[in-house]
Amino acid sequence: MSKKTFAIITDIHSNTESLKSALSIIDNRSGVDQIMCLGDCFPLGPNPEDTLELLNSIENCIFVRGNHDRYILERLWEQELPSLEGMNPDDPICQEIVQNIKWAGEQVGEEGIELIKTMHVAHREIIDDTLVEFSHAWYQRDDHPPSIEEASNWKNHVTAKNTNLNQFVFIHGHTHVPRYDEENGLLILCPGATGIPFDKNPCGSVAFLTVGESFSWDVVRYEYDTEKTIQQLEDRQPPFYKNLQNTLRYASIRNDI
Repeated sequence: MSKKTFAIITDIHSNTESLKSALSIIDNRSGVDQIMCLGDCFPLGPNPEDTLELLNSIENCIFVRGNHDRYILERLWEQELPSLEGMNPDDPICQEIVQNIKWAGEQVGEEGIELIKTMHVAHREIIDDTLVEFSHAWYQRDDHPPSIEEASNWKNHVTAKNTNLNQFVFIHGHTHVPRYDEENGLLILCPGATGIPFDKNPCGSVAFLTVGESFSWDVVRYEYDTEKTIQQLEDRQPPFYKNLQNTLRYASIRNDI
């Protein structure tokens, strides 16, 4: 029997104050074998370039690409009618978010592009009789996580080719809201968000998963200097920053500015 422990950060959105707290928690946790970053690293926060520097400093980290990372790679803002996640391209909110993505892409430059290019669509590991799959949202798409039915069908498909597996763990980010769904040997987990929570709890999030000879899922919610991040947005004033300030204050989507 073997065992492996993962530390998971996701949806940082260039909130370096929260990211530094998350990395400190990981550093102080014994027995971590692998760090996973599940994407959406740079847009929608005040410090894309500092986030890039911090991410490049992490040892033993596997990066999974988020939809916002992909938008930078694809230069979404150059499309004729840029849209994201089903939004109306004529919606001023959509247009401001697109401009924020452009701004973040300009801040991280070619170095950021190179990191995004190295990111995985998904990452899979098998530890004893447990399969663990990490993605930003879903291996088939990066902007909508699987339903329990979709994940069950995925599990059945994988089981047909790997009859020795007894447990399946699917971990995603993207929603910014914690998730724990369990059904017939399948677990679907989301730790919430490291940088911008949407569950009305302004604390950041880092998770620890242990699989193998034992199983544990531990989501650590931590306080950090939220007001400092809000002030950093005020100082830099990237596109969409006032909405983002209120989203941080209330830990819920605030597109009412």
